[in-house]
Amino acid sequence: MAQYDTIFKNATVVNHDGEGQADIAVKGGKIVALGTVTGDAAEVVDCKGLHILPGVIDTQVHFREPGLTHKEDLETGSLGAVMGGVTGVFEMPNTNPLTTTRETFEAKIAAGTNRMHCDFAFYIGGTHENVGELATLEKLPGCAGVKVFMGSSTGSLLVQDDAGVEAILRTISRRAAFHSEDEYMLEERKHLRVAGDPSSHPVWRSPEVAMSCTTRLVNLARKTGKRIHVLHISTKEEMVYLAEHKDVASVEVTPHHLTLDETAYTRLGTYAQMNPPVRDKDHREGIWKGVANGVADILGSDHAPHTREEKDHPYPDSHSGMTGVQTLVPTMLDHVNAGKLSLQRFVDMTSHGPNRLFGIAGKGRIAVGYDADLTVVDLKRRETITNAWIKSRAGWTPYDGVTVTGWPVGTVVRGHKVMWQGELVTPSQGQPMRFLESLPQG
Repeated sequence: MAQYDTIFKNATVVNHDGEGQADIAVKGGKIVALGTVTGDAAEVVDCKGLHILPGVIDTQVHFREPGLTHKEDLETGSLGAVMGGVTGVFEMPNTNPLTTTRETFEAKIAAGTNRMHCDFAFYIGGTHENVGELATLEKLPGCAGVKVFMGSSTGSLLVQDDAGVEAILRTISRRAAFHSEDEYMLEERKHLRVAGDPSSHPVWRSPEVAMSCTTRLVNLARKTGKRIHVLHISTKEEMVYLAEHKDVASVEVTPHHLTLDETAYTRLGTYAQMNPPVRDKDHREGIWKGVANGVADILGSDHAPHTREEKDHPYPDSHSGMTGVQTLVPTMLDHVNAGKLSLQRFVDMTSHGPNRLFGIAGKGRIAVGYDADLTVVDLKRRETITNAWIKSRAGWTPYDGVTVTGWPVGTVVRGHKVMWQGELVTPSQGQPMRFLESLPQG
């Protein structure tokens, strides 16, 4: 019987030691040896010329199941993830029904187990109605924490008032994630939307709308002594402000806010429309400053698919959101090759960062004892992103026709090669992630 299940040989490994040649030996889904590995294995994978990164974790996706599966479901969304080099996702609660009870949460865990192609965690939605149960709900197995929409949601998932947010923060103990746009200001500013003109979207949803909510949120975090995670920062002002509050606030940025600017509305129309919006070059550069100086903690795609029909409605009736989980790795590797960030910083924001902020058990590092979750990339490979490559049920990407340098060639989840050289090679066997703050007892 072979000593190891798999040895990945001859790659440049990027981990806590920096970058260097190393072999990775896997047995029982775990990394069991690292360095120069001798011994036999059932499979030896030659990764000469490739880099192996800790498995990329996308901590913000919307896979639309249940209730909105004409756009996406857990299977199609996770297929896009692994085809793009992503080994794990945190999925959001704005489904139908909403993921706000033990029953709806556990139904999603059951629906994802052995059906999703990558490993996963689900957020529980924080509402006025379920605040009394959140302390228990946030500790359920497979829960990434509580997600609160202070703007841009519907029904009970919208908690726009300070008293409601404070009540949620006082109840919970884990880090909570927030969509931070001021709903009161959005209502007041609706008249600024210009029918048929999606470039008015960032005028309506102005930098002040985001900044107002983020300052309110930080004040509430300080008042309650709780940790907050501010999602998809879109303004330079928020990045400067949040630098002063890193003790309570962690910060997510998205590939689209780092890549697109105001010209996207001319090229893409409503397909560039999302919340918070893509803004001008000054804001984009301000977000890059936050990446360079370390204020930004992690990258999330905010994968939020809609059908072409929904995107083709005239603005403002067009739906906000775009696909992103499958393009996160190639888009950001292109930025690495362009010198915008180092490969080590990319790894920090997509594996070490999620592990550090959310206390993911056994994931986020290439180290002995950790799950063998690996993202294998060819930094020199040039490819053109196309709609045809996208596995999302929505079937489109804002990067259609964009040529990038740097490409995912392998996705390994708990030692299993799931995607290799663009092909799905292992059937779905996704499992819920475990978290240090909610490990099972017994």
